[in-house]
Amino acid sequence: MQTIRPKVTHHSLAYCVGSGLISLLLLISATGCAPLNFATMTTNLNRQTDLDLVCEGAPAYLLLLDSLVAGDPNNTQLLLGGVQAYTSYAGAVGECGRAERAAAMGVKARDYGLSLLRQETGITPEMSLPELSAALAKTDKGEIGPIFWGGYGWALWISQQNGAPAALVDLPKIELLMERVVDLDDTYYRGGAHLFLGIYHGSRPQLYGGKPELARQHFEKTLANNHRTFLPVQVAYAEYYAKPLFDRELYQKLLEEVLAFDLSTAPELSLSNQVAQRQARRLLTKIDEYF
Repeated sequence: MQTIRPKVTHHSLAYCVGSGLISLLLLISATGCAPLNFATMTTNLNRQTDLDLVCEGAPAYLLLLDSLVAGDPNNTQLLLGGVQAYTSYAGAVGECGRAERAAAMGVKARDYGLSLLRQETGITPEMSLPELSAALAKTDKGEIGPIFWGGYGWALWISQQNGAPAALVDLPKIELLMERVVDLDDTYYRGGAHLFLGIYHGSRPQLYGGKPELARQHFEKTLANNHRTFLPVQVAYAEYYAKPLFDRELYQKLLEEVLAFDLSTAPELSLSNQVAQRQARRLLTKIDEYF
């Protein structure tokens, strides 16, 4: 497991399987399921094939994690685990039948992510674009985790604001963060910065600054980084590139690729890929409405 700095681990999505808060506390005391074991918990979560179990167990862990952060708000491992846990659950909450909870997940992800970014790099959301660009130029690969997760949590919150201008004005700042991640290591977190930039450039009409060809390049780089095994990429590619360009053939091809994928061939991605397959199935049922 790659280390991003001595205090923060690379790919840790804080989660401890359990059916309730008491069970989680008992598990922690019995097995040492503490912040230092986030990487192990990430592996276990990502391998989950039972989405219902995750839906039932994750909220209890989030409550516990919030309590831990409240008691130690400067603990960067807890902040990293927090932003990863909330962004992960926000991605699945619709499939859990609790879509109305997504906005609350976004607030937590933003707060934890920006706190992590500030503590590890000194970067704050109040910086102007020139100030942010100068600060990012001084960062190195050891700070890639806080940069990525700070931007990811921030972006998740913006996506929940229903196009509010006060939120959208910050998108260029997140673009700078993600471009810096690409500069430092474009394979970080399964090419997540490329995925963000693909959605960012593909979701806007060309009249308002959208760049579909650049979006396509970012999606293709993410697919190459993951050998086409991380299915949320194909779903985003279909939604934010093929659909706006009315490319029905590519749209259908990408979503059918998702549905045909054998989850057992990438067990470390079982959870995210299962969610992606559900989304792809739903999108394909509406294909005649879009094209």
